[in-house]
Amino acid sequence: MPASKLHKLVWFVPREALEQTRAAVFEAGAGRIGDYTRCSWYTAGTGTFLAGQTTKPTVGEVGREERVAELRVETVVPVEVTGEVVRALLAAHPYEEVAYELYPLVEIEA
Repeated sequence: MPASKLHKLVWFVPREALEQTRAAVFEAGAGRIGDYTRCSWYTAGTGTFLAGQTTKPTVGEVGREERVAELRVETVVPVEVTGEVVRALLAAHPYEEVAYELYPLVEIEA
C-alpha cells in the first residue's frame, strides 16, 4: 500500500485550551479533508503524570501524582506542513511538556 500524503496528529489538552490549539494547527495547514476545513475529532479522558523536582507544571504540584481531565484531539496534516503544524501546536499549548503523537497514514486505492 502506498504511503499517504497525510499524517494523523493527536494531542492531549485541557478543555480550556481546546480552541486555541485547534485554531493554531488549522491556521498552520492541518484539518483539511477534501473541501472540508477545520476537521478534527476529540473525546474526554484522564491524563496522569508525576512532576519531577526541576519541572514547572501548569497543573498540579511537583512530587505529587496528578490526574487531569483532558481531551484527546485528532486531525489530519499534509506531510509537507507537518513541521509547521507541530510547532504551532507546541506554541499554542499551555503545558510545559506537550504530549502528542504523529502517525503516517496509508492510502487505500478504492
